[in-house]
Amino acid sequence: MARLGRLADGTPVALELLHAGSCWRLTAPLDLTSHQQGPGLATQAAAGRALMVLEPLQPGRQRLRVRLLEDGYPGWLDPQHLLGHAHACRPPQPRLLDAAQIYAALPQVLAFAEQALQQANQYLWGGTLGPNFDCSGLIQAAFASAGIWLPRDAYQQERFCQPVAVVPGCYSLLRPGDLIFFGRPQRCTHVGLYLGAGRYLHSSGREHGRNGIGIDGLDPQLLDPVSVHYRGELRGAGRVIRCHDGTPLP
Repeated sequence: MARLGRLADGTPVALELLHAGSCWRLTAPLDLTSHQQGPGLATQAAAGRALMVLEPLQPGRQRLRVRLLEDGYPGWLDPQHLLGHAHACRPPQPRLLDAAQIYAALPQVLAFAEQALQQANQYLWGGTLGPNFDCSGLIQAAFASAGIWLPRDAYQQERFCQPVAVVPGCYSLLRPGDLIFFGRPQRCTHVGLYLGAGRYLHSSGREHGRNGIGIDGLDPQLLDPVSVHYRGELRGAGRVIRCHDGTPLP
């Protein structure tokens, strides 16, 4: 019977070792689903990320409930997909950069996003690995490329940022690397990365005129359907001045 204490770092994953509280470092990319059954991609985890098992595999279930430790994001996965692709680890210590360090890293964030734009891609709900991203997955991946962890979802990213005032046609307070938030009055549903001069880069779905990453604008004179749609849903903007410490968010 497997010991329930902490496993030695580097122990290869085995089904009998996937007890609640055990932590695992991925050696290959992995998809997490939204529910214990059905497709429903929730997010993707790159090789090198760590996760914790929240509850052991229950009789009659085929998926484990887990949480990614860098951003506290929960999901479900098939434990068979871990075999040969994870080893035991200690929970990672968060890398908490200050506002000045984050500002210095923004050119790398912007370069990642521009490179993603140049690759063939389409919108993928739950996509964080590329080349196919959803809106907040692209933002999270761009900042993570510079060692800056953000929450996973757009509404969480909005709450996490320092607010910056913006309205269509008036964006003088923004600087490249800020985030632009869109949605309904009740909730943020979309996010883009500000590039400067009123332009932002984002991944959006075909229902609003595009299927993938593109650049649109806040200037009211821009009459393309994507810019017009999102200007009508503009909620505000935010500045990243801290790193997420991995605490689960509502």
